[in-house]
Amino acid sequence: MQSIDQQLIPTLKKYFGFDSFRDQQETIIQTVLNKKDALVIMPTGGGKSICFQLPALIFPKLTIVISPLIALMKDQVDGLKANGIEASFYNSSQSSPEQAEILDKITKQKLKLLYVAPESLGGIQQILDEEYVSCLAIDEAHCISSWGHDFRPSYQQLAYLKTKLPNTPFIALTATADKATRQDIAKQLNILDAKQFVSSFDRKNISLTVRPANKRIDQIINFIQSKPKDSGIIYCLSRKSTEELASKLKKQKINAAAYHAGLTFDKRNKVQEDFIFDRTQIVCATIAFGMGIDKSNVRWVIHYNLPKNIEGYYQEIGRAGRDGLPSQALLFYSYADIIQLKRFIEGSSNAEFQTAKLDRMKQFAEAKTCRRKILLSYFGELLEDDCGNCDICKNPPKQIDGTIYAQKILSVIIRLQEQEPMGMVIDVLRGSANAQVLEKGYDQIKSYGIGRDLTPLDWQQYIIQLMNQGMCEIAFHERNNLKMTPLSHQVLFEDRKVRMTKAMAVLKKDSKTTVPSRTPAATSNDDLFERLRLLRLAISMEESIPAYLVFNDATLKEIAEEQPTDKQEFLQINGVGQRKLDVYGGRFIEAVKAYQDR
Repeated sequence: MQSIDQQLIPTLKKYFGFDSFRDQQETIIQTVLNKKDALVIMPTGGGKSICFQLPALIFPKLTIVISPLIALMKDQVDGLKANGIEASFYNSSQSSPEQAEILDKITKQKLKLLYVAPESLGGIQQILDEEYVSCLAIDEAHCISSWGHDFRPSYQQLAYLKTKLPNTPFIALTATADKATRQDIAKQLNILDAKQFVSSFDRKNISLTVRPANKRIDQIINFIQSKPKDSGIIYCLSRKSTEELASKLKKQKINAAAYHAGLTFDKRNKVQEDFIFDRTQIVCATIAFGMGIDKSNVRWVIHYNLPKNIEGYYQEIGRAGRDGLPSQALLFYSYADIIQLKRFIEGSSNAEFQTAKLDRMKQFAEAKTCRRKILLSYFGELLEDDCGNCDICKNPPKQIDGTIYAQKILSVIIRLQEQEPMGMVIDVLRGSANAQVLEKGYDQIKSYGIGRDLTPLDWQQYIIQLMNQGMCEIAFHERNNLKMTPLSHQVLFEDRKVRMTKAMAVLKKDSKTTVPSRTPAATSNDDLFERLRLLRLAISMEESIPAYLVFNDATLKEIAEEQPTDKQEFLQINGVGQRKLDVYGGRFIEAVKAYQDR
């Protein structure tokens, strides 16, 4: 009999079509199979789902997956069934007989995975027992934390589950969570001893671009027309904007639809389904659209307006390029967006916290250093070298030796005992004699006034650049105080040099910005790739499933490159498991042979 470790790779290949695990997947899976709790922070497209889906196949009983959206559940279940895995969902869209049938299957151990919304947990109380349940997964776990960017009160009721299933391993998963949010997730779910797995947030295949928002509709139309076959999402701040933009795109013969919470359930469902099934090329949407959608061939994401925080921005751009192929993220930025977002924040219970997060988003948009460094440093990840795949790297501004400026900033932060926000750090640097500085006795510290030669705006820009390089950080959960990092000490005490962009009194718009070049061709065998796409579309229509559930673009690309002509060769393709070989292999092999014989 095979040990559990010996079962992992064969199970991975049979059901998911992969010959090896990515990054930390195997260690996470082993943790869960050893019945230990796990908190997994892994970027969109990083392979989070396999971390609980594969253990579910090895565990003897049911794995329950808490998921926030009905559409997301259906998408996941369809994907599992396409791989030959017994799975279902339980929610309010089903009739009582349908729900009873699902519960009956669970008691007879005929289901491996059950997806359920937090609101529907009351309906499955009779099987929330260790007699029936081997594992519990909480997807989109950031929804439980008020520190998170997408807090949902319904998630807070999940705290009781650990009491009900004390010996059951819990795995909580999200693509976006800073340090404060991670701690809160563990606390709220009562899994304080959970092993934390934080994967790299670096989605290297996504190019990052920020542009001024002047004539943005014209810019968007030019962008779309440069890539006529590519699917994309355009995020807008308001419902009205989604409708107006979709209408303007349609007038240009662009296949677009609007999506927002003001539409009827049926209409929203149709827009989402048309997009998933490639009947609609582009969706203009509010942030209500896209959570958990596993549409692998989204090639670009545009932000019509500035997002309210970096977590949301990261989550949204992560909907592009899930198959690992080159993709683009384009953000339009204007001060009008800042004003509008600040109005939204006014009067909320955590306005100070939200404002600080918005400020970081603004700093990202205005940055003159590698954008990927900024993005990663926000999540506590250091990128040593510039990425080469953002607009700043492709058109870099002139830099200066900013070591002295950095040392002055860090000296003040450390002498303020890391207990003050940016405004106070700047006041002390400049030797301000305002009431707060004098009251706290900060005019007596050694570093008081060492930066009188620069304006407040100059210092603000240099502090932001330090944060963007991971050399200090904002503690959002501690009144936005500036904190040191390990790199801070290298700058102060180990002669680490710091390169900075010279501060400017007015941040100039980048006049050299151009429309990004067209996404590289999916494969050198373009003609075969297109034939395979058409075959995939035909199969998806026959079976009424999204095309990417047949094979994603990355798998099609590999088929087009390798051109397998028998079942053994076809099985070696990444993304081809035993079931997909049995069901689809013959038709794709025939398509390859027909191409070779043309």
